[in-house]
Amino acid sequence: MVKKIVFILAILICMGITSYAQNTPSKITGQVTDHLDRPVYGAIITSVNNTGVRSISDRDGKFEITVNGSEELLITTSDNSYQIVEAETAQPMNIVMGLSSRAVNIGYDETQSLRESTASVAIAYGDELNKRAARDIGSSLYGNILGLTVLQGAGNYADYQNNFHIRGLQTLTASGNSPLILVDGIERDLTYVSPDEVESVTVLKDAAAVAIHGYKGANGAVNIVTKRGKYNTREVKFSYDYSYNSMSRKPRFVDAYTYANAMNEALANDKRDPRYSSAEIEAFRTGRYPNLYPNVNWLDETFKDAAHTQTYNISFRGGGTSFRYFTLLNLQNDNGFIRNPNENEGYSTQNKYSKASVRNNLDIDLTLTTKLRLNLLGTLQEMSRPGQSANLWDMIYSFPAAAFPIRTEDGLWGGNSTWDGTRNPVAQSQASGYSKSHKRSLFADMTLQQDLSVFLPGLGGSFKLAYDNIATYWEDHSRQFAYGSYTVTEWVNGEPNLENLSKYTGGTETGLATGSDLIAWTRVANAAGTLNYAKSFDKHRIYSQLKWDYEYRNREGVNNTWYRHNMSLYNHYCYKDRYFADLTLVASAANKLAPASRWGFSPTLSGAWLISQEHFLWNSAIIHFLKLRGSFGIINRDNIPVDNGGNPVESYWEQRYVGGSQYLFDTSYGSDGLSPWRFGRLPTLHPAHEKALKYNVGVDATLLKGLNLTVDGYFQKRKDIWVESSGKYSSALGFEAPYENGGIVNSWGFETGVDYFKKMSDLIFNIGANFTFNKNEIVEQYEEVRLYDNLVRTGKPVGQIFGLVADGYFKDQADIDNSVPHLFSEVRPGDIKYKDINNDGKIDDNDMTAIGYNSLTPEIYYSFQLNAEWKNLGINALFQGADNYSAMLNTKSVYWPLINNNTISQHYYDNRWTPDNQNAKYPALSSQSNNNNFRSNTVWLEDRSFLKLRHIELYYNVSKTLMKKISFMENAKLYVRGIDLLCFDNIKIADPESYGATNPLNKSIITGLSITF
Repeated sequence: MVKKIVFILAILICMGITSYAQNTPSKITGQVTDHLDRPVYGAIITSVNNTGVRSISDRDGKFEITVNGSEELLITTSDNSYQIVEAETAQPMNIVMGLSSRAVNIGYDETQSLRESTASVAIAYGDELNKRAARDIGSSLYGNILGLTVLQGAGNYADYQNNFHIRGLQTLTASGNSPLILVDGIERDLTYVSPDEVESVTVLKDAAAVAIHGYKGANGAVNIVTKRGKYNTREVKFSYDYSYNSMSRKPRFVDAYTYANAMNEALANDKRDPRYSSAEIEAFRTGRYPNLYPNVNWLDETFKDAAHTQTYNISFRGGGTSFRYFTLLNLQNDNGFIRNPNENEGYSTQNKYSKASVRNNLDIDLTLTTKLRLNLLGTLQEMSRPGQSANLWDMIYSFPAAAFPIRTEDGLWGGNSTWDGTRNPVAQSQASGYSKSHKRSLFADMTLQQDLSVFLPGLGGSFKLAYDNIATYWEDHSRQFAYGSYTVTEWVNGEPNLENLSKYTGGTETGLATGSDLIAWTRVANAAGTLNYAKSFDKHRIYSQLKWDYEYRNREGVNNTWYRHNMSLYNHYCYKDRYFADLTLVASAANKLAPASRWGFSPTLSGAWLISQEHFLWNSAIIHFLKLRGSFGIINRDNIPVDNGGNPVESYWEQRYVGGSQYLFDTSYGSDGLSPWRFGRLPTLHPAHEKALKYNVGVDATLLKGLNLTVDGYFQKRKDIWVESSGKYSSALGFEAPYENGGIVNSWGFETGVDYFKKMSDLIFNIGANFTFNKNEIVEQYEEVRLYDNLVRTGKPVGQIFGLVADGYFKDQADIDNSVPHLFSEVRPGDIKYKDINNDGKIDDNDMTAIGYNSLTPEIYYSFQLNAEWKNLGINALFQGADNYSAMLNTKSVYWPLINNNTISQHYYDNRWTPDNQNAKYPALSSQSNNNNFRSNTVWLEDRSFLKLRHIELYYNVSKTLMKKISFMENAKLYVRGIDLLCFDNIKIADPESYGATNPLNKSIITGLSITF
């Protein structure tokens, strides 16, 4: 009996010792690194079972935390990437924040890890994007994010335009394909956001990703997440960039001598008398009389070859236990290319853009359960230009070198009756005064988050308020100038008679005008409330969120106020940490929609299988992460019809009335007549929402401990698109046909992205590539009945170019007489000959057919990059290209020579048709508009494909040994960057992204430094 008692006591003692051991606090140490084995500073390590136990990784990524027994640790980085790991006490832990740890922020403060996300998304981080020293974050995105097509528009000094598309063109109108742009989950213009304040950019592509955004998400979304503070850290960072900018491709125009010969040749082709005599042409050649027979290079006299930009950034980032902050001051000064802007006392006429912005993001833990988030961005932008509204580049592309001198001998600005002196480019750049715009912007939002676990474990809620105010004021300080010129009236013995010149004067010298006005304003208010619930039991985890949000948006003008509501239910389910499913139900409303269809319902279902969590792959040496996902959803839009001028049609569901004929009153019309109304456009009787039916399948994988792979395939059916229904009804109807929801567009494609990271001793390198293919087809658009199949647009891609097919040039009159009649205008030798596509024995608009691709966005968009760092030296480069992309170059910028006395480009002149150059690229010269030649056809069609070196950077990180000797500095980086230095394309004479009569795009060399304290 005594032995039994002793045995039982021994067991109880052992159990107590075991229990005590399990609850004994254990010290855990380790290091947090990224996928390149670089330490992660400021990562938060928290006990999953006790969120009050917390540690912060230091600048070497190292941490120390004390937990009770065997627990799980949650590691969260400043970009919201996170992962959960088992605590290890036997040895220091090495925690790698890899691909699966990355955070997916879909807006409205909703964040998931890529591991659990069922959506098609792509992410880029701030350090990956801030390599172009771009003015705004939009100009940093070329080729960086899979599925996002970014193209550069005009190189205007004050308005660098970027065009965004996600998965190509998906609806009928060009403007209707733009994605939703979000900044911290709120719709805002990204041009106000500088790259240095950005933590990450997430592109939301399929229905699962955009569902919670309601009506606005049909075209995909780009969510920019700004930086926030960190727990128990302090960091000050300063950077400076000096950019040397030059025009990437300057247009070349002929000199005065060549222009005079070209004009005479054109007049001869037009069977008209020559403008210039042989003596005058010789005077242009010799330059003996520059005031009478000038040779002015208007481009070089108006603009200089280079300009500069300076950018300053200083940021403060850190915080304590309950308060965190990120503050950034950004200053930019961008000077334009005007050659002599300081010819006037007291002001400059230089094209200039200046910006000052302050970003302040605060996180305050009011209590253990209540958190407040504040975001504030204020910007001041100033843009100045010469004159009031003069388009200098339009003048450059118009004025020939022989027009008139810059100034006359007696000091007047040059000008005459043939070429309006008020459009003298140099005079406009120096003597027309200046104008200036001031844009003031404020963006503010506040989020209050409350843990409601006291009522129900796992319950929480939040409330958000946001307000934006943007106003633009315009100052006018323009003035007028006098101009004139002298003209030779007679020649004596082969020389101009300088004693008998004809004088021409015009214009009046005035002082500076003074005026100002509020020319544009926008006010936006947002409110949102959420209630969320999270629960784990056995092998199951669920998360649900009920959300309501409201938007008020108003700007200058009439009928420009929008009210929008969203009510959504989002549900996320996880089983065994490997099977995931999401269900999102959204009801949306907008005030611009017909009362009967104001609300729309959008359901989305998606799922994912984390295959790498299955037992058969646990110990795989090849596959470290593998996830298969798929989604389907219906996303409604709240767009309304637009007329042929692009203007929105208000109250489209009501009968329209317009002014009718007068009724006879007494015995006369006139003032006694009445003007009654008559029926206008018929109402839309059963309006619906444009709907996007989105299907997506994809794979995310990490292979071979460094190879990240993403593949997506998608199909979308866009239906109930607004179209004019005149093609559906007979003209015998007698009324304007109503707008109806009759359009259908199918789009499909695939995307693949690959990145490979490797560290070998002191060498770290990364190579990566993205490839996107997008295709679409118009299935229905109520197209009018066409006489011939070649004219039918239905069945073709959105934006498909249509034109005539050239068949060479007419050689002579006999060739014209023996060819099919061309009905556009009288044709001559050297004019374009066309193919009779419909075989009706004549050439007219019925011979137009599909040629090339579309000119809106390429079907193929790709990029590849290389990053390498050895010890403290590094290089990175990004190439980006486009294919299956066309341009119609029948534009004033290069291809409308001599018409209306315009100049001519050297390229056109060298490639014009002449009797001796029958295989020329362009038609014969003419001084008159030619309806046969200057229309959409394959002569002007160019392959717009290109490959650009978007950026290349060489840098040096100051050694840590030296940094330790400078106690107040943590690190320093010196760098040289090249922006858009190379372009490989088929157009050659102009940039394939921007070829109009506007500022050429720039290429830049940047030197800079970045210092962290």
